[in-house]
Amino acid sequence: MIRDVLRMGDARLLRIAEPVPQTLFGSAELQALITDMQDTMASLNGAGLAAPQIGANLRVVIFGVGANPRYPDAETVPFTILCNPVLTPIGPEMEDGWEGCLSVPGMRGLVPRHARLRYTGTDERGQPIDREVSGFHARVVQHECDHLDGILYPRRIRDLSQFGFTREIFGEDLADD
Repeated sequence: MIRDVLRMGDARLLRIAEPVPQTLFGSAELQALITDMQDTMASLNGAGLAAPQIGANLRVVIFGVGANPRYPDAETVPFTILCNPVLTPIGPEMEDGWEGCLSVPGMRGLVPRHARLRYTGTDERGQPIDREVSGFHARVVQHECDHLDGILYPRRIRDLSQFGFTREIFGEDLADD
């Protein structure tokens, strides 16, 4: 089911999400949430979605990018369901990149992120996930996991002159972010 995405200003986006309890792994309840997240993300051409964005206060993110009109130059990121993630930067290198968000529609900002990182967690069945990533993949994971800590990307922007409406910055709409 396609759910409404909460928008910046909604207090529920500022909460720190609760860990997924062991009893939820493999359950119909968790699978229903993930299905709703997938349907919602696909309907909006999103690169990722965090459970808090649809009002579920759980540490669950999904992400994946193939051909996506919102991110035409992005490399492929495998579709992933990640519960209770832990992110560990690999090295001090940071990269600036333009980001948008389904909770901040129509806007983009230049955001610094760790260039490389390791993420661990589990899938929806409780099976371990452990990956080292870089580039757009690392950016997407960091963006989505920020939602689990009540952080929206505008809080990460260093120079607000690099934040604005997509049409004004790029001269076009990249769908309704």
